[in-house]
Amino acid sequence: MELSNVRLLVQDFDACFTFYSEKLNLIVDWGKLGDDYASFNVGMPMGLSIYKTDLMAKAIGNSHKNLPLDSREKSLIILKVKNVDKAYERLLKNGVAFISEPKNMSGWGMRVAHLYDPENNLIEIWSELAKEKWDKDLLTQAKDYE
Repeated sequence: MELSNVRLLVQDFDACFTFYSEKLNLIVDWGKLGDDYASFNVGMPMGLSIYKTDLMAKAIGNSHKNLPLDSREKSLIILKVKNVDKAYERLLKNGVAFISEPKNMSGWGMRVAHLYDPENNLIEIWSELAKEKWDKDLLTQAKDYE
């Protein structure tokens, strides 16, 4: 098997299309405002796509089911950037509202910041921390994979 893409099922297609294309500045591989489907380059062509949830529900025969409300996230879109702080500042200028400021996660070996898209899909931007900033446990675990 090979991962083709991750597709988000959305209610407000145009708001999500605008967010990913204009606020995050992802390259649009397919689609435009007013469409039902669009895909974006996330370091891999067409790696992230959006599609109207009602059309997917019709396709798989579960239009009678409700969408989840007031629940924890079950997925996370993770986007690697060269520098979290610079990406954070650039995205703030684009009007992106973050739920966390950049912070070091020494147990992960990463510097991260988090945000939501217009439909509350959780997104993490990250860059690697220098190994001297990793915590002891992570350094020990990493030796198993060298």
